[in-house]
Amino acid sequence: MANRERPLSPHLQVYRWQITMVMSILHRVSGMVLCVGAFALAWWLLAVAQGGEAYARAAACLASPFGLLVLAGFSLALVYHLLNGLRHLSWDIGWGFEIPDVYRSGYAVVALTVVLTAAIWFVALGGSA
Repeated sequence: MANRERPLSPHLQVYRWQITMVMSILHRVSGMVLCVGAFALAWWLLAVAQGGEAYARAAACLASPFGLLVLAGFSLALVYHLLNGLRHLSWDIGWGFEIPDVYRSGYAVVALTVVLTAAIWFVALGGSA
């Protein structure tokens, strides 16, 4: 048999981007961000346990502009992963399978992620509620 050039399985270049596709990819990415963030949380807890100088270094690192950016990204990933996970749980019990519902819940997750993350940071930075 002669080797024929067969196309590879369809990939991102073939499919038109949709919110469901983007949200699935972002759910996986946010899970990986949370995994890395768990190691950062463990580092911070070890610094707290060591006390004094170790905690001061960790606090200074987290209070730096880069540290605040990392914390903002972590909180965004946490809120998104939580809300999208709740969306998936609703699918597990049979709710929201109609295409309009899928899109509506997807946009709701995106909007609530932005609003809740902004609210968390507003309160964390000393805003009044």
